[in-house]
Amino acid sequence: MPELPEVEVVRRGLERWVAHRTVADAEVLHPRAVRRHPAGADDFTHRLEGHRIGIPSRRGKYLWLPLEDTGQAILAHLGMSGQLLVQPQGSPDEKHLRVRVRFADALATELRFVDQRTFGGLSLHDTTPDGLPDVIGHIARDPLDPLFDDEAFHHALRRRRTTIKRALLDQSLISGVGNIYADEALWRSRLHYDRPTSGFTRPRTLELLGHVRDVMNAALSVGGTSFDSLYVNVNGESGYFDRSLDAYGREGLPCKRCGTPMRRRPWMNRSSYFCPKCQKVPRVPS
Repeated sequence: MPELPEVEVVRRGLERWVAHRTVADAEVLHPRAVRRHPAGADDFTHRLEGHRIGIPSRRGKYLWLPLEDTGQAILAHLGMSGQLLVQPQGSPDEKHLRVRVRFADALATELRFVDQRTFGGLSLHDTTPDGLPDVIGHIARDPLDPLFDDEAFHHALRRRRTTIKRALLDQSLISGVGNIYADEALWRSRLHYDRPTSGFTRPRTLELLGHVRDVMNAALSVGGTSFDSLYVNVNGESGYFDRSLDAYGREGLPCKRCGTPMRRRPWMNRSSYFCPKCQKVPRVPS
């Protein structure tokens, strides 16, 4: 699933090409694409028609398009292969095109939701007073949010009594961080993924947050991380931060800091990549 940098790249593209445009009509080409909209495909398309899209928003990995003056928003679940593309009207349909949105203006472009694996989808939700779709009201702010509270995060981290990578992937604690950027930030911080959070000092927490922000901003600057053609921006272009990764996917390659071969370990149905010398395995208390 795309992480914060990839979703933010898509959000910025939508802000440029879709914000402040009025929907002329919408078409659902595969019902699974709107399965999270309980009222069904016809209701989904009817509720979009004639409404103006506001500035696309994001919290962590979650992206939505507010519908102005309705108190509702289109929440986009990109899943493993979902793509929001802005394409010229009349251009050939993508093989896995699921939803098409046309606009009532002369720009001659339309918004398309393409999803090969059909794990993603679009749905319409009421918004909270803060403007969030109500179904993601429990999601924490992300580390690039100006209102993210570093001090509150530190105290929550110590109370959580878990391990640091589990904490970084807990979207109710800090949003937007997934497996790739957790491994990258932990490598930069010289922290093992199984280090208990209860012993974190404030300086250690702030240092880790700094590395999380640095790696995400670095990824944003090059369009995110793309390991295949499934993650692209709204123009269909891949990001290339995978060329700059220090930990993720580098099993057996020398650590860029000390030269020790990097290791991979199975972890929660995923993999964790780390340097056994720079990121010491924590001591387990007797």
